Formats: sequence, C-alpha cells, structure tokens
Amino acid sequence: MKHPRQVLLGAQAATIRLPVCDHYSGVAARMHKSLQLQAEMMQEFGVCVFDATLDCEDGAPVGGEAEQAALVSELALGAVAGARVAVRVHPVDHPSFHADVATIVGRAGQRLSHLMVPKTESVHDVALAVQAIDAAGAPGLPVHVLIESPAAVHRAFDIAAHPRVESISFGLMDFVSAHAGAIPSAGMGLQGQFSHPLVLRAKLDIASACHAHGKVPSHCVVTEFNDLSAVQQAARRASHEMGFTRMWSIHPAQIRPILAAMSPDEAEVAKACEIILAAQTQEWAPISHQGQLHDRASYRYFWQVLERAHATGHNMPVELVHFFTQ
Repeated sequence: MKHPRQVLLGAQAATIRLPVCDHYSGVAARMHKSLQLQAEMMQEFGVCVFDATLDCEDGAPVGGEAEQAALVSELALGAVAGARVAVRVHPVDHPSFHADVATIVGRAGQRLSHLMVPKTESVHDVALAVQAIDAAGAPGLPVHVLIESPAAVHRAFDIAAHPRVESISFGLMDFVSAHAGAIPSAGMGLQGQFSHPLVLRAKLDIASACHAHGKVPSHCVVTEFNDLSAVQQAARRASHEMGFTRMWSIHPAQIRPILAAMSPDEAEVAKACEIILAAQTQEWAPISHQGQLHDRASYRYFWQVLERAHATGHNMPVELVHFFTQ
C-alpha cells in the first residue's frame, strides 16, 4: 500500500515538517536544563516535540566566543539519541562566524539538526554560510535563517528558494529597531506586533515566501514570558491567522503553551483519522463523511492535520501510526 504522502501530496511532499517549537538558550546552566527537558518530553510524548537551539550569538560573552562554541559542541554531542539539537552562530559578517562554524560543525556537525544563521540579508549570505558549513565537513546540513530587516523581508522569497534553507524566522525586535523610530516600541510588544501594519506585512511576507517554497515559517518570540496565556494566544494567532507553523520559545515555561496552540485540536484530529481511514478503504476515491463530500483535495488537508498531530504527540489509531515510522 502506498504511503498517503505519495498519493496525496505530489510535489508538496517536499514540504518540510519540523517540531512546532524552537527553544533558545545560551547560558550554560539553561542549555543543560533545555536538553534535559527535551529528553524528558521525548519520553512523555514519544517524539521530539521541540528543537533545542544552543545560542552562540547572544549567549556568548564578548571575548568568550571560542569558549561558547566549544561548550555548545560538547553539549550537542552529549544529547540523547533522537534529540534535535541546533546552534545559532554569529552572523556571516561577524569576526567569530567562521570560527564558530569550524568548531561547532567540525566537532558536532553530524549531531546537529541544523544551523541557525542570524541577520541574514540576502541569498549571498546564505551561500556564504553554506560554503563555510560544507568546508567544515557537514555538506547537506540544513540552514535556518533569521530575517531582521526591511531589506531582508523584501528578499524573503529568494532566500526561501535556496535549497539548503529549511526555515525562516522573523526577528521582531531588530526589525522594529531598523525603522529608526518609524515603528513605535509598542510594535515589539504582544499587542503591537499583531496590529502594526509594517510588522504584520513582514510576518505575512515571510510566511508566504516559506509556503511558496515548501519551507517552515517560524514566528518570533513573545518577551512577556511570565504571561503564559499571552504566549499561547500569540502562538494561536501566528498559526491560525498568519500561517506560521513554528514559534520560538525563550523560557522553558513557554514550550507547552506553544505546543498546545500549534497542535490541531482533538476533534480535528479525530475527524482527520476517520476521513483518512475511510479514504484508504476506497483507494482514495471520493467519499461522503457526515454529509460532506471529500476527495483528494480535502484528504491532503486532513493528512497534513495528522502529520501535525504526530509531531505534537497526539495519539492516533494503530492503523495510522505505522505511517509515521516509515
């Protein structure tokens, strides 16, 4: 029997699926805790539900860049089997960039899920990063990029088209700061980032660019990390209104609210299971389900619901579970 992805997605089968939460930490104690939490939640959910990204850009003290690169390399190598560990290096024009890549990729490239490159301005920056990664011995290692300026947003479609780019993240605070006061500081807050037209346009452009090229759009941080309901509300808006399928966490308490907001709800998962199982029985011919017609167009949608459900730890019927172990 053919896998549903082969039957339903066609060219869209190239669409990348990543955990819906990307958790950042840069201080040694917090990086250790992040990796420990990741291992615990893998046991709980049966799948790696968030990426642990170790930070060299903001995590390294000035003058301590080499030591930070060595530390994150050792932490990545020590992660449990099946864990998804990434590293954010310095921007390509930073004096420490090449040393970061040489150390981290050279030592732990085989253990990394991807490398995050901040302040990416153009496809040329992506090419420089890829060249350095390949020279360090990890050809094929995916690249995630952080877009943080109006000019970079303008080039988002070209950046998303690069074959090594797997995901684009939006750098809210640097984006607002790049406008020299034209966007008020409220644009960095929970309400302003969902209401200021320039910020909204940037988010929508990034999400659209990613979906056009089968890549993953990753939403920015919510700095009000003590208000977990606000974090969940922001994640839900980013997902339901703007098309983001992934979001940054900067505090361990934010991870579960992001998972909850970006997971399909139980009723939708149950409906998707029923429709996909019935469609399989009919060899993917059209069916009627609860008085509605469904064919391959809607099957495609409901299969993608199940992919998101699996990535966020939902239980599914045994008849479907095997598709996610192939």
